Amino acid sequence: MKNVFVFLTKNQSLIYKVFLYLLATVLVIYLLPKGGLFKYDFQKGKPWQYENLYAPFDFTIKKDQATIDQEIEDLRSNAIPYFDYDAELRDKAIQNFTSLFERNYNDTLLGTSKEVTRELGLNIISTLYNNGVIGEEHSFEGSQVVYLKKGSEVSELLYSQIFQESKLSEYIQKRIEASDSKDAQAFLQQVLVSTVLPNVTYNARLTESSLESEIDDINPNSGIIEKGARIIAKGEVVEGEKFQSLISLQSKYQSDVWSKSNYYWVVLGYSMLVSLVFIMLFLFLRKYRSEIYSNNTKVSFIFFNIILMVFITTMMVKYEVEYVYVIPLCILPIILKSFFDARLGLFVHVLTLMLLGFIVPNSFEFLFLQIIAGIVTILTVSELYKRANLFISVGQITMVYIIGYFAFFIIQEGDIQLIEWENFLYFVLCGLITLFAFPLIYIYEKIFGLVSEVSLLELSNTNSVLLKELSNKAPGTFHHSLNVANLGEAAANEIGANSMLVRVGALYHDIGKMINASYFTENQMNSINTLEEFAPKESAKIVIDHVIRGIEIARKNNLPDRVVDFIRTHHGTSLVYYFYKKELDLNGEANEEDFRYPGPKPFSKETAILMMADSVEAASKSLKEPTAAKIDEFVENIINKQMEQGQFINANITFKEIEIIKKILKKKLHNIYHLRVEYPE
Repeated sequence: MKNVFVFLTKNQSLIYKVFLYLLATVLVIYLLPKGGLFKYDFQKGKPWQYENLYAPFDFTIKKDQATIDQEIEDLRSNAIPYFDYDAELRDKAIQNFTSLFERNYNDTLLGTSKEVTRELGLNIISTLYNNGVIGEEHSFEGSQVVYLKKGSEVSELLYSQIFQESKLSEYIQKRIEASDSKDAQAFLQQVLVSTVLPNVTYNARLTESSLESEIDDINPNSGIIEKGARIIAKGEVVEGEKFQSLISLQSKYQSDVWSKSNYYWVVLGYSMLVSLVFIMLFLFLRKYRSEIYSNNTKVSFIFFNIILMVFITTMMVKYEVEYVYVIPLCILPIILKSFFDARLGLFVHVLTLMLLGFIVPNSFEFLFLQIIAGIVTILTVSELYKRANLFISVGQITMVYIIGYFAFFIIQEGDIQLIEWENFLYFVLCGLITLFAFPLIYIYEKIFGLVSEVSLLELSNTNSVLLKELSNKAPGTFHHSLNVANLGEAAANEIGANSMLVRVGALYHDIGKMINASYFTENQMNSINTLEEFAPKESAKIVIDHVIRGIEIARKNNLPDRVVDFIRTHHGTSLVYYFYKKELDLNGEANEEDFRYPGPKPFSKETAILMMADSVEAASKSLKEPTAAKIDEFVENIINKQMEQGQFINANITFKEIEIIKKILKKKLHNIYHLRVEYPE
C-alpha cells in the first residue's frame, strides 16, 4: 500500500494528464455525430477524382432542399381554400323576409300583385343562397377554384360563384328592374337588403390543414438507383443529378453504418482518431513547450478550449447548421497566442479543426476557410493591449472569410446570380463575436491564473502600488529597473521575443531590494558601502537574499508566475564575485556555494535577455570616462562570461540572437552616455 502511495505521489502529474486525455477523448466522441464516415470526399462543381463509382446497394435519390422548397411553394400558391356554408343563416333570412314582407306589404300603395312580388323576393333569395353570400373581403381571383363545405358535403366551384355582400344592392336592383314588380322596387329592395345575411366564411384552419397534409405527402425521393448501376465516372463533374445521387448515397451509407451490429466498431474508429489528435498535442507540448507540459493548469486550459469549441460547433450543427460560420473559431488562436505563443496557437487551432471535420457539412470548404482564417489571425493579432489592433485584425479575418466563401461559391456554381448575399452577414456577425476575445481573456486570467499581454500592460504601469513602494524605499533600484526595462525591451523587439513581458519582468526583478535597501550601492547616498562592515560571507548572503525576498514579495502581491520567473532567474547560478574574491583574499580559501545564487538559470529568451541587460546596466555604472571602445569591450566580456558559465544553456536562444542583443545593448549604452567624437584642440 505504501509503494502505491509513493508511486501516486511521484507520478501525480502524469496520472492527471492521462485522466485529462481519457476524459477529453470520451467527451469529444460523445459529441461527434452518430454516423459512419463516407469514404469519398467530393465537392459540387469539381471533378470526381476516384475510379468509377457503382452503387453498392439499392438506394433512393433524395431531392435536394431547393427542389422540395420549390414544391412546397408551388403547393402553397396553388392551394385550394375551404369555405363553410351556414344553412341556418339561409333559413333565417327566408323566415325574416316572409315575416317582414307580410307585415309591411300594402296593395293600395304598391299597386302590384302581392303573390308575384313575394315570389320574386323568394326567388332572389334562393338564387343568392344557391352558393351562399360572403361578407369577407379576400384577395382570391374570380377564377380561383374553391371548396364549399355544406355540412358533410364538399363541392368545388369558382370563387366568383359565391355572391359578394358588397354587390347585394346592385344585384337586387337589376333583378327587380327586369321583372313585373317595378312599382314595388323600393319596398322589395329594402326588405331584401335587411334580411339577406352573409352565410359563407373562410375556413383558414381546414385550408392550412389540407395544405400541410399535401406537404407531408411530398415524395422526398426523385428516383431509385439499383445495385451495380454506375453513379459517376472518373473525371465527371459533380453536379446536378450526379451530385444529388452522391449525397443520397452518403446519407444512406452513414445512416446504415451506425447500427447496433457495428456500433462498437465505429466507436473504436472514432476513439483511435480522436486519441491520435490528443496524442499529437501532448507530444508537441512535451517536445517544444516543456514548461507548458509540466504545468497541469495550462494543459487543462488548452484542453478546455478545444472541447468548448467542439461542443459549440456540435450544438450549432445539430440545431441551426446554416449558422455554422457564425461560430468564432478564431477566438481560439487569439487566446492561445495571447497567453502562450503563435506557434502553439496555430497548432492547437489546426488540431481542433481536424476534430470538427467529423461534425460539419462540406468539411473541405469549412476546414479550408477556418485554417486560412486561423493563419491570418496568428499573423495579424499582436499587442492586444493596443485596443485598435484587435479591431483591425478582426476586420482582416472577416474579409478573408468573405473572399474565401465567394471563391468557393463561384467554383461550385460557376455564376454569382444565385449567390445569397445575406450569407456574408454570418461572417460579419462572426467577426463581431470574435471581439468577445478581449473580455474572455480577462475571465480566463481570473479562472486559470494565467497572464496575457493586457495584464502585462497593467503591470507595467509605474504608478502601481508595488512599483511606487519600490521607488519610495529604493529609488536607486527603481531607476536601475527602468534602465534595464528599456534595454531589455529594445533587445527583445530586435530578436522577436515578448518585449512587454521582458519590460514587466525588468521592472519587478529587484523588488527584493526594498528590504534593507540601504545595503545596496545604488541606494546609498554617500560613498560609504554599508556591506563593507560585514564579513564577506554575510554580505554575500544579504545580496543573494534579495532574490528570495523578491519572490516572497511577488507572491504576497499576487504577481503572475511568468513575472516571478524573472525574479528567480535574473542572476541564474552566478557567483557574487566581489565578496567571493574578498573572502579568498582574507582567508586564503572560500566555498563557492556560499557565494552563489540559488538559480535556476534562465529558461526562456525573455529571462535570458533580462540577465544580460541587468548585468550590463549594473556594470556600466562602474565605468570611468566611458568611451565607445570601453563600452563595447565590457559588454562583450560580461555576456561572454555568462555564456562560459552556461547561464543560457536552458534558454531557447541562439548565438546569432545573443550577438544581436550585444549589438543593441552597446547602441543603447552609447546613447545613454552621449558619446561623441573628440574634437582636436
